Amino acid sequence: MKILVTGATGFVGRALVPRLLADGHAVVVQSSSPERAKNALGADVEVVSSDEAWADVLAGVDAIVNLAGEPIVSGRWTDKKKKALVESRVDRTEEMVKAIGEMDARPSVLVSASAVGYYGDRGDEVLHEDSTQGDDFLAELCAGWERAAFGAEAHGLRVAALRIGVVLGRGGGALEKMLPPFKMGGGGKLGSGDQYMPWVHIADLVELMRTAVVDERYTGVFNATAPNPVDNKTFTSALGSALQRPTIVPVPSFALKAIFGEAAQVLLEGQRAEPKRALDHGFEFAFSTIDEALNDVVAEKKSVTLTKPRELPDSSYLDGRPVRRVLEQETWIDAPLEEVYAFFSKPQNLGAMTPGTMSFEIISELPETMSPGTEIEYVIRLGPVPMKWKTRIEQVDPLERFVDTQLKGPYASWHHEHVFERHGDRTRMVDRVHFAAPFGPLGWIAERLFVQPQLEAIFGYRAQITALRFQGSRRNRDTKPASSTRSKKRSNTSSFDARISAPPASMST
Repeated sequence: MKILVTGATGFVGRALVPRLLADGHAVVVQSSSPERAKNALGADVEVVSSDEAWADVLAGVDAIVNLAGEPIVSGRWTDKKKKALVESRVDRTEEMVKAIGEMDARPSVLVSASAVGYYGDRGDEVLHEDSTQGDDFLAELCAGWERAAFGAEAHGLRVAALRIGVVLGRGGGALEKMLPPFKMGGGGKLGSGDQYMPWVHIADLVELMRTAVVDERYTGVFNATAPNPVDNKTFTSALGSALQRPTIVPVPSFALKAIFGEAAQVLLEGQRAEPKRALDHGFEFAFSTIDEALNDVVAEKKSVTLTKPRELPDSSYLDGRPVRRVLEQETWIDAPLEEVYAFFSKPQNLGAMTPGTMSFEIISELPETMSPGTEIEYVIRLGPVPMKWKTRIEQVDPLERFVDTQLKGPYASWHHEHVFERHGDRTRMVDRVHFAAPFGPLGWIAERLFVQPQLEAIFGYRAQITALRFQGSRRNRDTKPASSTRSKKRSNTSSFDARISAPPASMST
């Protein structure tokens, strides 16, 4: 299928796109910043500008996943902010649906985002898809968004609206803002902590979305939340346990209201939403409890190791440059060597493997393929600071390895070796980085406080995207997704690390 994704450069979209590509779909994304979208989503995605006429954007499209919308919690809800929220969701969707009605050859399905905010603040009332609408601004916004989407039914489209909860994943979303204080032991409940948080792991949300695209039984409204919502106190305790940190610093309601005004309701009010319709359709969640989800997303991982160097690679780049640490990550991927190497050796895919919070942007011309001597310049954001990075490709052995080094950037040295090995129809990939943190003799302080957590986050995000990009790769080359079968059971072994990191049995004994 040819699938149009709006809002694809957001946290959810960046996870959905590689999953759709893994299914063999052609993906088109619409963006107000096409260059940013190309940087973020990689070489295999077609990007069209939001300025193009809807008729041109929708030409040849079979399905639409509508994720576009201004961030909900990004400051106070002024009149200007509320208008932007309505225009980016309701008005934009109405424009798209109107254009669909004027087409002769139309898409067959629209999967549109909504949110559990539809229900308003309902305390501990259990909420299913047929529960009534709330009466606050957020509820009205969600209801208007859904009405706009369901307008496509009049033009013959199957429409599914997903009321999404708090999305948990690496490299963005709600957790990105929560983690810094929690990691320092300064986390705690929000307000009373009694408000429910209907959460969902990003892997389950992505799987629900792609199922809604291909399964014709998915029509109407679905709560895109895990089966076991928890209150904020329970969530706070679970996050502290996953991080092995205390959670004794609560944030009082008045402080949140002073900062966010009316928008504080998103943090202080809740919905005990349950995914009744998804479960009735046979969808099975890989992460059904908050402990499973948080342990997968934020708990310390064993896939990345940092050690002292024992032996340096044979590289003139390292002559005279300090090397204090070696990072190594081993990844097993259920895809053939040629497919894996082709993806990772394309410079255009660099941004797809980088967390969106780092605002990765390529600023140099890119060749179609890498070769020794290729130089790539880009800008990344480390915390609040944008920083230029210039990379040189030192060595390329097709289907075996390539090496990149930092010519300009934040590190005193950076020598990154990518190794690929064929193991039947699977691929073993090893990232090995010899590096030194900046600040000379004081670099060990920077490494401990900033560099190591940053590298673990980056390579953890790479694991997330790699799993999504190659999930079901072998099966999907030969079969098309069924439109009327029950979703296959997915156990907790589908966590990002487990899906891609397990070696063959013959190599694990």
